[in-house]
Order: sequence, then structure tokens, then C-alpha cells
Amino acid sequence: MSYFRFGALRLISCILFVLPLAAHADATDKLKAFVAATHSAQANFSQELLDKNGKRIQFVTGKMQFERPGKFRWEYQKPYEQIIVGDGKKFWLYDVDLNQVTVKKLDAALGNSPAALLSGNNEIERGFNLRDLGMRDELDWLQAVPKSTETSFAKILMGFNAKSELMVMELHDSFGHRTVLRFTELKNNPSLSSQQFKFVPPEGVDVLGE
Repeated sequence: MSYFRFGALRLISCILFVLPLAAHADATDKLKAFVAATHSAQANFSQELLDKNGKRIQFVTGKMQFERPGKFRWEYQKPYEQIIVGDGKKFWLYDVDLNQVTVKKLDAALGNSPAALLSGNNEIERGFNLRDLGMRDELDWLQAVPKSTETSFAKILMGFNAKSELMVMELHDSFGHRTVLRFTELKNNPSLSSQQFKFVPPEGVDVLGE
């Protein structure tokens, strides 16, 4: 699997963190308030993958939407076109360049990821150790370390601005790679069409999986 496709799959594990949160609280309280209050979201994003020396491996942009529980749509637009959809039961990954669709059961695709945890219940501290890191680059930072060893992430950092909006996420893996996500035009609890979370493979594409 290429760095781009690997990064795309890792990105989906964080879909339910992305949104404006409650004001006048530290980063941990903001995250908890979001989990309790956010039903849906949409945003534009950029995704940068860095190696252990900080060298850029890839940079992609796109837009995302999600609706809890378990429904999401990520559209990678540049430089590669890829669509990832969760319809609540199945996970669909459509790679336009390869003319290929991969489909899996949603739980199997997300595994023990933050998305799987947060879509099931609001007990975030059951699966993560949370710690406030203070201010850096004018953002209030939170660290979430998974308690389970069956995950691709060593830790996740989240940076909130003065308006309590989640602006940046940093996903650190056990190999020293860092995926940096930056969000713009965030909308909290928008009304989203159910059609956004349905996927029908285009005619003529190869379909792999279940």
C-alpha cells in the first residue's frame, strides 16, 4: 500500500474529532464536550505526512463530512482523487486512478481506532489517556494516548484555537511518522443529506473485499 493510501486509512480513524467545541475550557474539557454534543460535521482539510526526520513524504487536500454514529465521507481531491465512505455498516474506499473499490465491514476496517470508540459511546477515557499539554503556536494542545496496543497510533495531539475550534491534529505512529491534519471552514452539526453516506460502485470498477 502506498504512503497516500496508508495515510488515507489512518486519517479515517480520526474523523469524529474534527469540530468546533465548547468555549472557556481546557483542551480535555473541549474534547469531552464535543463528544457529548456533536452529531455531524463538515470541513475542508489538508493532510501532510512527514517522516521521522520531518521530511515531507506527501501532501493532499480534500473535504470531509460525518454524521454519528459511523457515517462519514472523505473526498481526497488533490493530487490524487479518492473517496472514502462509511455508511454505518460498511467501509468503502474508491481509488479513481486504480479504478478499484475496496469494501469491508465498518468495524473491521476501523478496528480499535478513535472513530470506532467515539461512534459507540461517549466514554473516551475508557480507551485513551488524556493530558493537557498547554499552549504552543497560539494553540491549546491535548495529547491522547491509546490504552490498547492494538492500534497504529502511538499518540494523537490536538490543537485548539482561542475560539475552541480544533485547528490541527498530529497523528504519531510507532515508526516515527507524523500525519498533520489542518482544518478550515469547520461547521458544527450541519444538516447533511443521507445520500452523502451511501456508495454504489461505478460500473466497470474492480470491487475487492466483502
